[in-house]
Amino acid sequence: MSTADPQTEDVQSEAAAENTAVETTTTDTVEPTPAPVVHVKKTDPKTGEHLGTGRRKSSVARVRLKAGSGKITINDRELTEYFPNLQDQNQVMGPLRDSGYDSKVDVRILVCGGGPTGQSGACRMGLGRALLSYDVEVGHQLKDNGHLTRDSRMKERKKYGLHGARRGTQFSKR
Repeated sequence: MSTADPQTEDVQSEAAAENTAVETTTTDTVEPTPAPVVHVKKTDPKTGEHLGTGRRKSSVARVRLKAGSGKITINDRELTEYFPNLQDQNQVMGPLRDSGYDSKVDVRILVCGGGPTGQSGACRMGLGRALLSYDVEVGHQLKDNGHLTRDSRMKERKKYGLHGARRGTQFSKR
């Protein structure tokens, strides 16, 4: 049996508990570094232009990007002429603004299929991929703002026995 006072044992055990508590709370927090955005660099061997393909609904956009003054041509027409709607213009310009290349590169886009909203979404994704091929450093900015994410929403097919995808026949009480 110990001859020491029980109060001193309690004080010693409390001090030991405080020391261990202090040791466990003073751990260094290390922020994880974000994983690099993996992308294959696609360039045209003849012209040296950077390529990107974007899809949205039933639209497909083939984007060619090269260093220049900021000119954007869609199907041989200016951006404001091809997309008169401001929302569609902003959607196409989004990747360029977010990466800071809006006045540093020339863009040529061939887009087909679908309507204006689908085409602008396809241009946005293709432009994001072409910018990633042009400069890998802007990959996180593009990915964080959703310019590299494929929007998989498509038109739902019509089912037999119904008038449309979900519209049924009108209910008749009698």
